[in-house]
Amino acid sequence: MEKKSRVLIIGATGNLGHHLINASLLFSHPTFALVRPSSFSDPHKSQKLQALSHAGVKLLQGSLEDEDSLVEAVKQVDVVICSVQAKQVLLQKLLIQVIKNVGSIKRFIPSEFGLDPDKTQISGMDHNFYSNKAEIRRLVEAEGIPYTFVSCNFYSSYLLPSLVQPGLKVPPRDKVTIFGDGNTKGVFVKEIDVAAFTIRTLDDPRSLNKVLYLRPPGNVYSLNELVELWESKIGKKLEKVFVSEEELLNKIKGLSDLL
Repeated sequence: MEKKSRVLIIGATGNLGHHLINASLLFSHPTFALVRPSSFSDPHKSQKLQALSHAGVKLLQGSLEDEDSLVEAVKQVDVVICSVQAKQVLLQKLLIQVIKNVGSIKRFIPSEFGLDPDKTQISGMDHNFYSNKAEIRRLVEAEGIPYTFVSCNFYSSYLLPSLVQPGLKVPPRDKVTIFGDGNTKGVFVKEIDVAAFTIRTLDDPRSLNKVLYLRPPGNVYSLNELVELWESKIGKKLEKVFVSEEELLNKIKGLSDLL
């Protein structure tokens, strides 16, 4: 039987991290998780961690800001996957340096898991969300670290429950806002599937030093198509309010100026 890579997952108590852990175990990878010491005393997180330990995950105490713990963790594995929140993306710089110095990691998957930061433009209003991820890409490439960048586009759990309507938690039943002409298509992928694809790529040479784009044909929809599907479910037509690109950008800029 082919030997499976040993996997370190950073951010295991987060939503995607939890799915990554489960997928790693499902596909029989020896699985390690780097966990902040404070998480063990958090009632909600400690329950999760206990369940992971019982499932066979080796829990290692440490953080992205603790070089010694990173060195100790990285030396025990073949692959490192980071799934921390966007605001912590630049904290991966120390991890990258540790991976470079240790020199034994076969593949690094940085915390990205969204739209391709090299191809996404938000008119300067993204508060460095994508530029920070692009900065990490450049650093990984410059250090010559083997990598796979995972571009999964939109998480379906973020946008589909509201039918892509800001401020709503459930789909509207009377009026719906259409952005632009509503024909631009997006790719919507469940976190559990993102995790499964990510883990399956670890020992696949075809994805080494490349961007892995997750675009299942059946998951590609425009807003107009999503609205039409919802209308067929509820058996009624919704009033459609169209907002132009210019109007939308002005609204976003106005909100940004208030922050």
